[in-house]
Amino acid sequence: MARDGVVLEVAAVSKSFGALAALTDVSLAVREGEVFSVIGPNGAGKSTLFNVVSGLHAPSRGRVSFRGREIGGLAPEAINRLGVAKTFQITNVFPEISVGENVRVAAQSRSADSGRLASLWRRPDVEVRVDELLDAFGLAARRDALAENLSHGEQRYLEICLALATEPSLLLLDEPTAGMTPGETKGATQLIRHVARARGLTLLLIEHDMSVVMGISDRIAVLHFGEKIAEGTPEAIRNDPKVIEAYLGGGED
Repeated sequence: MARDGVVLEVAAVSKSFGALAALTDVSLAVREGEVFSVIGPNGAGKSTLFNVVSGLHAPSRGRVSFRGREIGGLAPEAINRLGVAKTFQITNVFPEISVGENVRVAAQSRSADSGRLASLWRRPDVEVRVDELLDAFGLAARRDALAENLSHGEQRYLEICLALATEPSLLLLDEPTAGMTPGETKGATQLIRHVARARGLTLLLIEHDMSVVMGISDRIAVLHFGEKIAEGTPEAIRNDPKVIEAYLGGGED
């Protein structure tokens, strides 16, 4: 049974790869509708945590629960069907088909009869979902363009559209502004927050850009050498001596 308001619970999760301990007894609880960010130096375990939550890795110890149901060890496809979607640090779109077709394929994957692609290809409800997402991320005018011809920032937006097309209630964003210009980063931050609130989404975010983290997050957890060393509001994290020593005061990474 889920605790009140908790969408995702990570309870004393550890993950080892042979003799390497990538995560050690990490716990966190992400509440309905919040933006929860995970930060830390390179090698702190952030991506491993995301991979455990999304099903790419099974935890070595501990539990991962989504809405009270244990998901640790389930396949990524099974976790996605429950309502968890993930974007990747490296843009992951279908480059040789159009922007609209990219989103349509993702939207179809959530349909109960998605095996019958011919009947779904122009289904009205799928088309409405595609239109809404392209409009929300400013990609409507690029609908017929090949995805490979988009700018880097547009491709990042498209990847978020693909994740949202599967109608998740929890979205994992792995460095969504990586490679963006400062102007694109500011716009992306505002847009992600707006879309999350409009759709009632819960977000779990990895991001290196501290201006993004501090501007978008409700709460932040800090990992260091695979352990959680702090958790709190942006203001609390900004002023935490352990965080300043381990991360914020030690340069960009």
